[in-house]
Amino acid sequence: MFEKVLVADDLDCINQGVVSVLNTLKIKNVTQVAYCDDAFLQIEKGVLDGAPFELLITDLSFVADHRKQKYASGEVLISALKQKHPQLKIIAYSVEDKLQKVRTVMLESKADAYVCKGRHGLKQLEQAIQEVYNGNQYLSPQIGNALNKKVSVEISDYDIKILKLLAQGYSQREIGEDFLTNNISPSSISSIEKKISKLCDHFKAKNTNQLVAIVKDLGLI
Repeated sequence: MFEKVLVADDLDCINQGVVSVLNTLKIKNVTQVAYCDDAFLQIEKGVLDGAPFELLITDLSFVADHRKQKYASGEVLISALKQKHPQLKIIAYSVEDKLQKVRTVMLESKADAYVCKGRHGLKQLEQAIQEVYNGNQYLSPQIGNALNKKVSVEISDYDIKILKLLAQGYSQREIGEDFLTNNISPSSISSIEKKISKLCDHFKAKNTNQLVAIVKDLGLI
């Protein structure tokens, strides 16, 4: 099991939960930081001292304050560290569960695991640590389809809104009215019709019912 772990999160209560998981796994050499820049410096220091960290567990979102940061988010931090220290194992631990974000963090920033904070987050984090230690990737079950080839980073929040309303039984006219009420653009029936048609083509769905079934199976909605 890992012997030296760094935890980066700006909420003490989250850090405490993560540390409890590490204690369960009998990992005692744990360092905690609240800033991405501090995490980067700790990793660098460990390498220079000949005692490198083996695992980083980091949040993605850090609240900005008076202190200017070179690495403003966990996503940027992961990317920078993976480029410089590819042997370092990194787990993203975040409330963000959008599949597009997961794909970016895993495929572009090169994280080894992505765990969603929540009711079962700490248990999943424990599983992720064990999987990563054994050389495997890990995704929380609710985002397990994020790396499925059918899921594209080109699927936008606008697309997701349409898909969710379709799943609720809204007609194209009703989706347009909802978008108009909530200042979501474009809201015209023709625009929504074209978008649904493109989504059906993308997911190879014959109709909207099949489209909804497919995106539900993929975990998009």
